[in-house]
Amino acid sequence: MLGNCATAAGKTDTFLGERYRRIGRRRGKKKALVAVGRSLLVVIWHLLSTPDTRFHDLRSDYYYDTRIDPDRRKRNHIRQLEALGFTVTLAPA
Repeated sequence: MLGNCATAAGKTDTFLGERYRRIGRRRGKKKALVAVGRSLLVVIWHLLSTPDTRFHDLRSDYYYDTRIDPDRRKRNHIRQLEALGFTVTLAPA
């Protein structure tokens, strides 16, 4: 049942759906299914253990697009390209 819920969550535009797609690309669909199922269990446990807790979705871009510093992301990409043997020069768009 939990696997079916995780599969359904993977098809939505929510935090859990993005988590499923991101993990599924890197590690495979089955591991993504287990990871999202575990996340669902954590959410359900918190909702049931504290009666006044309310759930609100964090959006699909909560952590991976908005919470990572742009300068840090730029440095990481430059470092990766230089490790591949490229010389990187940046110019404003």
